[in-house]
Amino acid sequence: MFSSSFRSLLRPTASAIKTSTTAGFNARSTVRAFNVSAIKSAGHGPPTLQGEGSPAGQVPTDENQSTGLERFELLGKLDGVDVFDMKPLKVERLGTMKEPISVYSLFPERKIGCTGFPTDSHDTIWLSLDNQLEKHRCPECGCVYKMDFQGDPNAAHHH
Repeated sequence: MFSSSFRSLLRPTASAIKTSTTAGFNARSTVRAFNVSAIKSAGHGPPTLQGEGSPAGQVPTDENQSTGLERFELLGKLDGVDVFDMKPLKVERLGTMKEPISVYSLFPERKIGCTGFPTDSHDTIWLSLDNQLEKHRCPECGCVYKMDFQGDPNAAHHH
């Protein structure tokens, strides 16, 4: 499968080389220029997290071969840090309009699950908090939540 897709990628290049050699250009320099041409982009992407790979003749471990967010999470676990902050929100009181429950977020939108006050007094109701609306109220128990947005308001939306 890989070789057929690789060949389909090379077909336009091969025909360009064939045309350029008939026009009097050196085919080797045409291929070399194609291989080392820089990719133009508007800005820098996020830093790449890659492992060093496993030594020859050994079975790779997660530490050797993990990349991206998986590697970020793995390195955090090795240091004893919960990098995605997955612990539940402590609700020790009912949020009111005057004193809402503050929810920390680095993104302009966050999903939370309200289980009522005291905890587990009703089924989980999922609410979508955003930084456009000041307060959000649970329709079941009336608990009020407010987003504590700490992210960059000018950051572009990435996925």
